[in-house]
Amino acid sequence: MEQHLHILGMTCQNCRKEILEKINFIEEVSDVEVSFETGKTILRSTQQIPLIQLNRVLGKKYTVSEDKGEFIKLELNAESKVKSLFPLFLIFGYLISATLFLSHLTDASLEGAMLYFMGLFFITFSFFKFLDYQGFPTLFSQYDPLAKRSLLYARIYPFLETGLGISYLLSWQLPITLGLTLIVLSLTSYGVLQTIYSKSSIQCACLGTSLKLPMTEATLIENGIMIVMSCILILGYFF
Repeated sequence: MEQHLHILGMTCQNCRKEILEKINFIEEVSDVEVSFETGKTILRSTQQIPLIQLNRVLGKKYTVSEDKGEFIKLELNAESKVKSLFPLFLIFGYLISATLFLSHLTDASLEGAMLYFMGLFFITFSFFKFLDYQGFPTLFSQYDPLAKRSLLYARIYPFLETGLGISYLLSWQLPITLGLTLIVLSLTSYGVLQTIYSKSSIQCACLGTSLKLPMTEATLIENGIMIVMSCILILGYFF
């Protein structure tokens, strides 16, 4: 694991050398980086080293504390991520509200409510893809496994989503619709998972190119919800 620390008390490069020797002497430590100019320290170890232990090892001349700047930066990154995902949260809020409204009007069962939600989901998300239909295929092909092999599939994808949405809203050919949903979203989710795992910074194509959403775990959760609903409906349909 990695700890970001700040060390006060260094007056020369020999102080830095002394600190490195003392910290490296701790059994759990695998690597340590210390900046003499700023006091910033990155400590890598098999387990977290308590500040009390580090201060005891270094002695009274030096003071070890948590690097507050690093925590502030992490908090700002988290805040920025939430802010960039706000359009997605807002759309989901509207989808849930519309689903509840339609379910109330038609006195729909839980399965019926899920069909409404999935239909509205695909129609809404395909709409945003059509806003920049020319730019969507290139963006989508950056992570979807099938779109990487065929831009034709990427061009067809918005139409496929629209068709799936209509099928759910009309409850038409549900076994085929559910099967297609599982295949399509499973492929996309695999590509999203690979992108997140590789820590690649690319834009998510789920809302096309008009809304610049970062590729995050939210995209995976979004697809996961639809996949789970598809599985529940398939089980209910056949059993």
